Amino acid sequence: MIKTTFDKFITRNPKEREIFEKEYNDFLISEFVLQKMEEENISIRTLAKKAGVSPTVIQKMRSKNSEKITYRTFSNVLNTLGYKISIEKM
Repeated sequence: MIKTTFDKFITRNPKEREIFEKEYNDFLISEFVLQKMEEENISIRTLAKKAGVSPTVIQKMRSKNSEKITYRTFSNVLNTLGYKISIEKM
């Protein structure tokens, strides 16, 4: 199997891999929230009000700055959008 430069870089450097995985997860959260807000045609203020959080929290989630968002807050936002969090062993 041919490895890409990206694969070689990430596998060679565990610290870089950890940074990448964290940033990628933040990116996924942000993209998911953005997509679902668009699908539901819901504004930042409306989502924040329904989820019981400030509009700033929603803006952080949309801007890939979700590192300070608590599980409860994230769960409330997802529930408002019609989703729930599920944990499964990898």
